[in-house]
Formats: sequence, structure tokens, C-alpha cells
Amino acid sequence: MGKAMIIGAGGVASVAVHKCCQNPEVFEEILIASRTKSKCDALKAKLDGGKTKIQTAAVDADDVPALTALIREFRPEVVLNLALPYQDLHIMDACLAAGVHYVDTANYEPEDTAKFEYSWQWAYADRFREAGLTALLGSGFDPGVTGVFSAYAMKHEFDEINYIDILDCNGGDHGYPFATNFNPEINIREVSAKGSYWENGAWVETEPMEIKRVYDFAEVGQKDMYLLHHEELESLAKNIKGIKRIRFFMTFGESYLTHLRCLENVGMTSIEPIDFEGHKIIPLQFLKAVLPDPASLGPRTKGKTNIGCIFRGKKDGKEKNYYLYNVCDHEKCYAEVGSQAVAYTTGVPAMIGAMMVMTGKWRRPGVFNVEEFDPDPFMDALNVWGLPWQESHNPVLVD
Repeated sequence: MGKAMIIGAGGVASVAVHKCCQNPEVFEEILIASRTKSKCDALKAKLDGGKTKIQTAAVDADDVPALTALIREFRPEVVLNLALPYQDLHIMDACLAAGVHYVDTANYEPEDTAKFEYSWQWAYADRFREAGLTALLGSGFDPGVTGVFSAYAMKHEFDEINYIDILDCNGGDHGYPFATNFNPEINIREVSAKGSYWENGAWVETEPMEIKRVYDFAEVGQKDMYLLHHEELESLAKNIKGIKRIRFFMTFGESYLTHLRCLENVGMTSIEPIDFEGHKIIPLQFLKAVLPDPASLGPRTKGKTNIGCIFRGKKDGKEKNYYLYNVCDHEKCYAEVGSQAVAYTTGVPAMIGAMMVMTGKWRRPGVFNVEEFDPDPFMDALNVWGLPWQESHNPVLVD
């Protein structure tokens, strides 16, 4: 048993807190900390009375001294960062100062530019190694489970993997003409940025949403999907043997794309500050404030997600294909934890990543992505904690 501190109180954090409380053998005590303590208290009120003891606190994750003091006071084994990715480096600094392990679900992003890469966090490797601490990066679904799937395929199915296509399909319907299933600011920054994929040792850049494919997803059906840049491409290109190309595709409906184009045309997706009645505002942050809160979509959302990886490579000198994926039901997620499946598929692996570090199954000094550890205990945990995986040895390929 141990103690974990969870920073954040949004939809993903709510799922992770629920799952920690279902797992009191590992999570004896948790502290939920956020800038808005009332959100932490609301989570505590839902789950108090179980075997896991819950505390709450207010903290600004950008205030490293205050965050360090809170970590030292609570003395957790691990800090699970479910705040905004802009805050990753500050939370890593506080973990180093307080001497605790670190886990997150998404790579650091500067707030003032759409630049998604691991270089800033990988630069902490020596500091975490010298401190004898583990920093586990990207323990969500994508990044996260997709990296574990890749490590599992490499360990059990291939001698070398040459091609990976990561497919993220949300077949859910929340009934709104336009809303995002996770943080609107992060979601719109991702899809508005230029796309890219890794091929033959170099990045190939594309215009936003330029490359489209159609794929028939199990239990969801045929969907349009678009090539995006995504951070796990960078770590998998480094860590998976034999890689020639990695791509990431995500599905979008026509209503979402039409609304997004209109918002882009009038500058509402910009991250550049503008003057409005004597105040500096960032259009994208204003848009986030008026869009539906993703945490409110749970009771409205019907349908399923299907997220996974199609691998092509060699085993014993022969070409082979292999597909690992998970199907998650929005309504079942809401019935269990009060959340839609997009938050569920991130919050469950966040808890599992923290559990891997706390139990010592994944622990060594330094900064690591999930695919650098033994995938088997994580894969077993997915089946136990709500994200059972499926496999196909004869998948339909993207191209």
C-alpha cells in the first residue's frame, strides 16, 4: 500500500481517482490537488467512505515552491500529473525537489506555441537518474497504451517492426454540433497544427488534416480519419527496433470539421493574444471558456471508441501483420465512473502507470516512455481495470 498525489480535477482526473479508489491494495491514500479546490472536494464527496483515504488541497501547479511544499507535507510515493501539459516541467521540478516519482499522460507543450515534442522532458533524464527517481512519460492511451501495445508486439510477435499505424476512432455522439471530448484548448491546438509522420529516419510534414483515409473499425463502423502529428511517434521511432514509418490517424465527423474551419477562418483558434476592450485575451482560451466542458459530456454521449495499432514487420524472416486494439463503450463508462470513454481511456492507464511505479514493476532512475518497460504487467492490468484488449493476426491495412 502507498500514497499518491493526483494533480488535476477534470474529466481524466475524475476517472483516475475512481480507479485508485477501486484499487485500495495499492492506493491506500490519495491527495487530489488543483487550483480549484471545490472540484477536488466534489470528487472526494463522491468517493469518501471506501478503503482509500482521500484528502484535497488547493495548489497552483505553476508555483514550484508551493507545490514542492505540498508534496513534502503529504509525502506520496508518486505524483500523477493530470493537469495541463503546459505545467509538466514545473511539476517535474517540484518532484525532483521533493524526492518523489513522477507520472504524466501527455508531453510538455509551451503555452505560447504549438510545438509538441519530448525534448524538454527528456532533458531531465540526468537529474532524475542522479536523484534515483523515475519519471514515466505519457501513460494515457495515446500516448500510453499505444506505446505498451508496441512494446508487447515487439516482445511477443515480431523480430522487428517496420511500420506502425496508430488509429484513434471515437464513434461517440454527444448531440452537440461542436464540442471536444477532451480539453478544448489542447484538442484544437493538436488538430490545427501541421501534421507529420516519421519515415526513413526523418519527419515528413503535411498541412493540417491534409491526408485522409477511411477505415472500418470493429464495433464502430466505417469512419473518416485524418493524419495528425502525435507525440508517441517521436518516442516509438527511437525505441522500437526496425522502424521505417510511423503514422497517427484520428477520426473526425463532418460537423466538427465544418465548425472548426469556420472558427479558424475568424481567428478563434489562435494562441496569439489580442486586445479586447483594454484587456489581453487569447482567442483559443476564450473559445474554451464558451464550449461545453468535456467532463459534462458523459450523460449525453452514446457509442464506442476504438483505439489501437496496426503493425507490419518480420518474424523468423517472414512478413507479418498484427493489430492490437481496445473498444470502449461511452455509456458503460458513464455508468461506472460518471465519465465518457475518451476520459476513461486516458484515466485508467494513468492509474495503471502510477500503480506500475508504486509497486516497483516499472521503476528505475531516469526519464522513460512507457514502451521502455516490460509491457506484460501493464497489458494484464488493462484487462483487469476496464480496458480489455483485442488482437487480430489478419487485419485490414490502412493503405
